[in-house]
Amino acid sequence: MKYKHVFHDGSACDLPVGKVVCVGRNYVDHIKELDNPMPTEPVLFIKPATSLQSISQPIVIPEFTRDCHNETELAVLIGKAVSRAGRKEAEAAVAGFGIALDLTLRDIQKSLKEKGLPWEKAKAFDGSCPISPFIKSDDLPTPQDTRLKLDVNGQVRQDESTKLMIHKIFDLIVYMSGFFTLLPGDVILTGTPAGVAALKSGDKLMLSLDGRFDFSASVA
Repeated sequence: MKYKHVFHDGSACDLPVGKVVCVGRNYVDHIKELDNPMPTEPVLFIKPATSLQSISQPIVIPEFTRDCHNETELAVLIGKAVSRAGRKEAEAAVAGFGIALDLTLRDIQKSLKEKGLPWEKAKAFDGSCPISPFIKSDDLPTPQDTRLKLDVNGQVRQDESTKLMIHKIFDLIVYMSGFFTLLPGDVILTGTPAGVAALKSGDKLMLSLDGRFDFSASVA
């Protein structure tokens, strides 16, 4: 099934499907759990539009990995083009918020990092960004103090507030747009808190945004 952006309230969303701009190492506890160095500026990488799939579709772990990790993240839907944005422009560009998984093939990523190579094979494969319908901004008035939660097979795996981000949502939009234009339909993933771990076939997932919006997912 071809992915299309949708709003949680059922209203029409005519934004095209664009790139996914991701932020790595944006929560201190996650940096510590992977023993990564603390960044001095946002760590950015991009997933293509083909990485997006509805959270309701089965998650397919690629055959070429043995270590596919969950990374639960606040997703931001861009509604208008921004380039070299100021703070007000960044805020006005947001069409909605969702919750997503930045699926990461940890074994592949480790091998690439050891060779000093980019991460795309570990991060940008088809279906590597299962994503929920988007909540309109008015229905999520405090995105920078919003709870992200992931349960796997009924057990809490990730549970943290977005207030603990190192680099904040609108600051990230300002920063990103200083390097490349963000277009309508692009998505920003804002980083994952601690609790990443391997997924396996048959896992049942429940993702919760702000304690009010719940989305179920499963691993094929």
